[in-house]
Amino acid sequence: MRVVVLGGSGVFGSRLVRLLARDGHEVLAAGRGEAALRRLSAETGCGVLVLDRRGDLGALWAAVPEVVVDAAGPFHAYGGDPWRLARDCIARGVHYLDLADDAAFCAGIGALDAEARAAGVVALSGVSSVPCLSSLAVAALAEGWAEVDLISSAILPGNRAPRGRSVVESILHQAGTAFAQVLDGRSEPVRSWSDPRAFELAPGMRRRGYVIEVPDQRLFPAAFGARTVEFRAGMELGVMNRGLAVLSWLRGRLGFGMPGWLVAAVRGAAVVLAPFGSDAGGMVVEVTGRGAGGWERRRWVLLAERGEGPFVPAVAARAVLRDLGALAPGARPAVAVLPLGRAEAAMGDLAVTLGREAEPVVPLFAAVLGADFARLPEEVRATHDHAGPRRWAGRAEVERGRGLLARAIAALFRFPAAGRDVPVEVVKRPVAGGEIWERRFGARRFRSRLSGRSGRLVERFGPFAFDLGLELRDGALHWPLLAGRCLGLPLPRWCLPCVVAREVAEAGRFRFHVEMHAPFGGGLIVAYRGWLAAAGADG
Repeated sequence: MRVVVLGGSGVFGSRLVRLLARDGHEVLAAGRGEAALRRLSAETGCGVLVLDRRGDLGALWAAVPEVVVDAAGPFHAYGGDPWRLARDCIARGVHYLDLADDAAFCAGIGALDAEARAAGVVALSGVSSVPCLSSLAVAALAEGWAEVDLISSAILPGNRAPRGRSVVESILHQAGTAFAQVLDGRSEPVRSWSDPRAFELAPGMRRRGYVIEVPDQRLFPAAFGARTVEFRAGMELGVMNRGLAVLSWLRGRLGFGMPGWLVAAVRGAAVVLAPFGSDAGGMVVEVTGRGAGGWERRRWVLLAERGEGPFVPAVAARAVLRDLGALAPGARPAVAVLPLGRAEAAMGDLAVTLGREAEPVVPLFAAVLGADFARLPEEVRATHDHAGPRRWAGRAEVERGRGLLARAIAALFRFPAAGRDVPVEVVKRPVAGGEIWERRFGARRFRSRLSGRSGRLVERFGPFAFDLGLELRDGALHWPLLAGRCLGLPLPRWCLPCVVAREVAEAGRFRFHVEMHAPFGGGLIVAYRGWLAAAGADG
């Protein structure tokens, strides 16, 4: 097959040229840098086309390609007519693929679907690590499930992996910008390069990833019925991750642009740090869902060694070209277009190790309550029976103590202000070892982290930790306070507040009642009571 690869001398394009040459395709590497293209030609035997994809494409069409692959990028910077090349390919009956990881670019190619089907042309966007390879993994992992709760993926390259200018520009373009991420079926704004999380690529090899926007967040909720979709990326060196996190925070606050000198400075820093770290990197796709046996988490892990990580974004295009004749014509994002096994087979000649894992997921309250969890009223159990993030909304009445001590304690823990018919939202996010609860009463937010220990629930507010019992009595779930600590040191019993907390079901609705009184004197600190329903449900 005669294939032209635009950006053929770039980090990913040159790898794709090598892979396609191995497969026996007639490959032409196209781009602006003739010297680099000639070196690649000497290595692989590929043809050379010197052209700028932004200018006259006469030389491209004169080469009479059967397939054009755009590996140039950065795709977010393609201007007012970003799908010009795809449209021209369709008009000439030429199949089109690109390695786009820009969410808007990838999702938007569907506007050309009718033209592509009429022309009998396959036009796929995102034929790369995301969304193509990640979607193949999700489809395989979620097979047989009735419900997909959470998709969480990450790309974590080794520090010695080369980074071309378009890759650096793409990373910096996102830093500090806000994008919409689906959480429990609803979009919420998230700042790029925030909310870090650790992933394990191999025993003893853990990397941190930070939230960024890729096509997966836009496409996977509909494609797989997923309630929550997350994606992270991270560098191997902590100093680079922290630097990008600081840059993201500053840009989010100050709103400055991304000048060329800053891009050059970041690339320069990457060159200086290149000797450090390793040449091993990888990709993780985790899917959490529910099947006949209950909640389960399945993982697909790819570990690339010996510096072959940059081949991974090119593998999807290699696999698609091997099976191009089996694909239906049309223009669409490259989501679940092949079985995962076909992409894995396309890595057979690379230094790549693949693995799958599966483990049951026991929700926090089910683990603490044991057999009593199944005996909870349905409305109460539903609020705690989840393996991914959940959002609940309702109304509440809040009372506050008026004494100096009550006001000081309420301010310390950021308890809500007094009010009637106060709008309430509770977001619960499972994390390693427990859950994070963020409660919003009107404009006031407060957060705590819950975990289980020795049959108890432990709730942490900053330096404070409180042991709570979970007891099912008279159809209600009670949370008695058993012990407390500050900075790990036990608090005397006389220092602990008197707490009454319970959850009940009334008239088919989940209701909560919490009262907290001062440890001496018994004065009210705060009391709030109300109802919650799954966000979006009628109140």
